[in-house]
Amino acid sequence: MQGLIDWFYAHHIALARLVVLVIIGVPLIGLAEKIARRVGAKKFSPQGVMLLRKLIRYGLGTVLAVVLLGEMGFNLTAILGAAGIAGVAIGFAAQTSLSNLISGLFLILEKPFHVDDVLQVGETTGLVHEIDLLSVKLRTFDNRFVRIPNESLIKSTFINITRFPIRRMDIDIGVAYKEDVDHVVRVLTEIADQNPYALDEPAPLILFKGFGDSALEFLLGVWFEKTDTMTLRNSIMKEIKSRFDREGIEFPFPHRTLYVGANSAPFPVRMVDAT
Repeated sequence: MQGLIDWFYAHHIALARLVVLVIIGVPLIGLAEKIARRVGAKKFSPQGVMLLRKLIRYGLGTVLAVVLLGEMGFNLTAILGAAGIAGVAIGFAAQTSLSNLISGLFLILEKPFHVDDVLQVGETTGLVHEIDLLSVKLRTFDNRFVRIPNESLIKSTFINITRFPIRRMDIDIGVAYKEDVDHVVRVLTEIADQNPYALDEPAPLILFKGFGDSALEFLLGVWFEKTDTMTLRNSIMKEIKSRFDREGIEFPFPHRTLYVGANSAPFPVRMVDAT
């Protein structure tokens, strides 16, 4: 009977120690993360802070797990030896993950983009939501989650749309051949100068590109602050349409000419009133 009591007492003491370790250890890990975030925000970039927090979380979590296993009576030497053998086997099977890990370190050191930058990768464009050692997570503008492996980013071309504080918006415009080129240039200049979201410096670019199939082709390039992208595009497109209508500048439409040869009879054309 005494032996049963001693066994019950010993196991309850061990269980209590495990509970105390968990109660103390988990909040300490959370506190360490908060301190790292507060201190790191003054010295590192947002992705550096994010990486530091994860290293602290997983590192201290591993230490806590090892301590708990020791308290539970497991042979840590045997466990670590088995983990080493398993690690070698997993390493051979996870070469892609290792490649992503190395690529992630290069991305973090090079810093080609930061959290909340707008990134275009192929046909995918979105806000950088999270940067990990294995992948970069994007949130598209229609609120979809996209995960891109780091190795893909290292090997491919991507565009950081918001890297610099100002950008230029290029708008292709076509007008009818009957329009006066100087008149069109003058109207486009006034539109760019009067738009409140267009910058005066650098000056807008207005270029007569050439002769299209059915239009005189112009390029209007307007500089703006990166935060005004959608506002500028919406406002200046409406202003171009409204101002061209007032000035009598015609937007072209495709023209087609049918030629059937000198020996062919003309096509009969008959106008029909649909009403």
